[in-house]
Amino acid sequence: MQKVMFLGAAPMQMPPIEYASEKGYEIITVDYKPDNPGHRLAQRWYDCSTTDLDGVLEIARKEAIDGIVAYASDPAAPTAAYVGNAMDLPSNPYESVCTLAEKDKFRSFLQENGFNVPAAQSFTSASAAAEFAESIDGNVFTKPVDSSGSKGVTRVTDAAQFRDAFEYAAAFSRSGRVIVETELVRAGYQVAGDGFVRDGRLAFRCWANEHFDYQCNGLVPIGESFPSVLPDRLLDHAHSETQRLLNLLDIQTGALNFDFIFTEEEKLYFLEIGPRNGGNLIPQVIRYGTGVDLIAATVEAALGNDYELPDDSPFKGYWASYIVHALADGSYGDLHISEQLQSRIVEQDIWKQRGDPVKLFRGSNDTVGTMILRFQTAQEMCALMDDMNSEIFVEYL
Repeated sequence: MQKVMFLGAAPMQMPPIEYASEKGYEIITVDYKPDNPGHRLAQRWYDCSTTDLDGVLEIARKEAIDGIVAYASDPAAPTAAYVGNAMDLPSNPYESVCTLAEKDKFRSFLQENGFNVPAAQSFTSASAAAEFAESIDGNVFTKPVDSSGSKGVTRVTDAAQFRDAFEYAAAFSRSGRVIVETELVRAGYQVAGDGFVRDGRLAFRCWANEHFDYQCNGLVPIGESFPSVLPDRLLDHAHSETQRLLNLLDIQTGALNFDFIFTEEEKLYFLEIGPRNGGNLIPQVIRYGTGVDLIAATVEAALGNDYELPDDSPFKGYWASYIVHALADGSYGDLHISEQLQSRIVEQDIWKQRGDPVKLFRGSNDTVGTMILRFQTAQEMCALMDDMNSEIFVEYL
């Protein structure tokens, strides 16, 4: 029986753990939250931070694992690579994974290798960061370099709010580093989605339209709709530039999560390429629309096993993931769902019960629940996803 270690056992990280359980693999989970549901499927679990490189490596060696997975977690991805490299397990170069997982390193890599990149620098000093921000025309973003789930991100439109924005970002950064970068103006939707690398080649990719709720802060994705409505010529260019990036970093295997935009001049800007599967139920929606199971591929690739990954998998139908969220702090009462939206729900998982506290949605840690939706047309899909607060909202006590 093969033994697989999962870094993180939170609700969003359940799919690969459930898959491994169904396959009969021995499961080891690692994180510092004993109540996380993934631990219930594990033969053993360890109370250890998923970012503790040597601590996780010690556990992995003790357990003599055959594979390691960091599912939907940027902070844990370098740890998986570190352990994989040390134990000669299927993995990518540790330094390359760090380059993808840490925003300032990624921006520097893009700059050095001729990719389009916004003006950006990282700082540990708020005053130095403010001086840089003042040198930039227009708005800037402040972001922790090493967090995930869009936590700690602020769009700064007024110099008076900069210090608070910097400190907010720093609070979510393990290293205390905050990146300040100029705001880019996109044409059309921001593109999200997942891909998979096999033998160094981007063997599969499925891209989506990313949706935001501007009644919150407009920065945290509240869903992804598939397939992308951008022209194929732009998406093909993104594919070729992704492959160039993979070659430069010697990325050989595993899942990728994308966020990129095109400007009015059709210039491509990679915002993030996460060396892991996407959250927000992206792999599950891809499985509905294409039949390709990136969850299974992730586990099997980590174990060095063969797995099915067809080259040509056209997307069928119009699907979306949706993150149920609150527009204000309060106590959860119920969830209002319109009749129109109710008929589009394929899966629904609400994490809150009556009386539980909810917060204004500012990051993935404020999630109330999740849904998978199916629509009749691309037009209906985009129209509803862009105006979901008319269809679904939290009712407070």
